[in-house]
Amino acid sequence: MNSTTLLAFDALLLISTVSLAWASLASSDERRGVILFMAFGLLLAMAWSRLQAPDVALAEAAIGAGLSGALLLSAVRREPVGLSRTGAEPVQNHEKTDYRMTLRWTVTLLCAAFTATLGWAYLSALSFGPHDGLPRAIAANLEASGVSNPVTAVLLNFRAWDTLLELAVLLTAALGILALGKESPAYQPAGVVFEGLIRWLVPLLILTAGYLLWVGAHAPGGAFQAGATLAAAGVVLRLAGRHRIGLPAGIRLRVLMAAGVGVFLLVGLVLMLAGRSFLGYPPALASLLILVIETAAMLAIAATLVLAFAGGRPQTDVLANTAVKLEASTASGPGPARPAGSGGTSNDCIPEKKAC
Repeated sequence: MNSTTLLAFDALLLISTVSLAWASLASSDERRGVILFMAFGLLLAMAWSRLQAPDVALAEAAIGAGLSGALLLSAVRREPVGLSRTGAEPVQNHEKTDYRMTLRWTVTLLCAAFTATLGWAYLSALSFGPHDGLPRAIAANLEASGVSNPVTAVLLNFRAWDTLLELAVLLTAALGILALGKESPAYQPAGVVFEGLIRWLVPLLILTAGYLLWVGAHAPGGAFQAGATLAAAGVVLRLAGRHRIGLPAGIRLRVLMAAGVGVFLLVGLVLMLAGRSFLGYPPALASLLILVIETAAMLAIAATLVLAFAGGRPQTDVLANTAVKLEASTASGPGPARPAGSGGTSNDCIPEKKAC
């Protein structure tokens, strides 16, 4: 593609992204707003790929557009059908209407001023001279990081402290989800078409997650992208009405959610006992240690995202089997009525006539 075609494509992408963002915020219907938000996330992932940031594009497509949209749709699912930001509100007096209009315009102006400030800061930074110092520093130390992907080197080696704290924030969110109580009611069982779809889609998502985890050492991918893809398999099973969506229960679930932070801390403490700095990997073992940490982080991220979509603590196997049996008995309908004289009860039992 020539430069003119790429420029026209970038202009169309920019206009579409801004338009979808505005439409998502301005929509009066929550469901329509969520769908527009998911479309906005896909366009944003395309924009990141045009900026030659494939790792960010993968994360945006998997988490920003995919799982975030699924979580928002799950939240909107609990609202009554037809509820909107405007139609469900009672008629208010002019003072409250004026206050809301003033507040809306104030927030809009503040956001515009913040955007202009960011643009000015970016243009000012470009005028300070060469701005490739950080890429050159990463390239100079990439061989000692244990991986050949600079993004993975930064996230898991050069600034591993930041990634550790990000996983700690994710663990805190998971504890908050557990505090909500039991999971939300499951969806209706899938039909024949959807059931056939998930039989090959779920294994494909699991294989893709493993590939993204392995390839992240030298190509776009890594724990966050792999964890989001693995969580998508659990979300698909949940949407199909499955009670068992790959999450363990009880202490095993808590261990799985804490695996990312726990393995990170364990590796750091062992390195300190060996006389090195915290998370200061030896070059000979850096690749292996990063893979171990990313594997634990992937499992923790996937468990937390699936738990968030479920909306609370998952059911145990006994409760899940009981719920499945209840659904099956409900779907099959009531059994045939027994005659009154056969020693049982009938549906027309009338105690006053002693015909039971």
